[in-house]
Amino acid sequence: MRLLLALDHHGPSSVSDLAAHVGVDQPRASRLVQAAVEAGQVRREADPRDARRSILVLTDAGRAALVAMLGRRRSAIDAALAGFTADERAEFARLLAKFVEGWSRG
Repeated sequence: MRLLLALDHHGPSSVSDLAAHVGVDQPRASRLVQAAVEAGQVRREADPRDARRSILVLTDAGRAALVAMLGRRRSAIDAALAGFTADERAEFARLLAKFVEGWSRG
């Protein structure tokens, strides 16, 4: 899903660009791309700037899979937070933001 998210966020990309966006090495990115191509979620196109290279594009099926996954994630988060009061939600959001800030420094 990180691959699909990266393509959705950054647009058509090379395998090496996707590797950097997803945080994996190029061989791993190539395997992820191949699986996504086989699943019909990504397609290869000729790079308009360099015909020797290909770029990867999110397909309609890939976008649908991404939307479905994000919907499931949203539903799971909503269910987990259902028992929180408004004050607890605000405190949780504050602590989570503090955690993310600390994580990015680490």
